[in-house]
Amino acid sequence: MTMKLLRSALVLALLLVHTGCGYSLSGRGSFLPAYIKRIGVPQFQNNTAVYDLDRQITERVRTEFIGRGKYTIVTDSTGVDALLTGTIASVTLTPVAFNQQNLATRYALTLTATVEFKDMRANKVLWTNPSMQYREEFALNPTNTPDSTTFLGQDLSARERMASEFARALVSAILEAF
Repeated sequence: MTMKLLRSALVLALLLVHTGCGYSLSGRGSFLPAYIKRIGVPQFQNNTAVYDLDRQITERVRTEFIGRGKYTIVTDSTGVDALLTGTIASVTLTPVAFNQQNLATRYALTLTATVEFKDMRANKVLWTNPSMQYREEFALNPTNTPDSTTFLGQDLSARERMASEFARALVSAILEAF
C-alpha cells in the first residue's frame, strides 16, 4: 500500500511540475519583430485647446516605452526601426453624477487620439487606432461649471494621471498586440 501511495504522490508531483500554471507577467511581452530596437516618438499633435497636453502625453509615452527596457526611444522620425505618431483629437469633460440640487458632482474626462505605429523597415503599419480613448472620472466642486480646458489647466495632477494612464494603455496595446 505504501509503494502505491508513494508512486501516486510521485506521479502527482511530476504532473504539477510539468504542467505549470500558465500565467506570465502582463506588460512584459512583445509581439514586435526582433529587429525593432530604435523607436521614433516625435511630439504628438494637439488639436485641442488644452495647452501643452501634446508635450505631456508624448513624454509619458516615451517614458513608458523606456520603462519596458528593450528599446531606444528617440524624438526623430528618421533613422528608426519603427515610428509612433499621434494626434490628440479631443478632450471632453462630461458630468456623470449629480447631487440633490442637480449640480454635477462627478465628471468624466475623455481624451481621444489617433495613433499609428509603423515598421519603417517593412514600410508596414503594425498597429493603429483612429480613435483611441482614455476615460477617467473625477469629483469636482459642484459650484463651478468647468470645461475640459479650465479643468486640465487647474488640476495638474489630473493631467499627470491622464497622460500616464493613456501612455500605459497605448504602449501595452502596441507591445502586447491587443
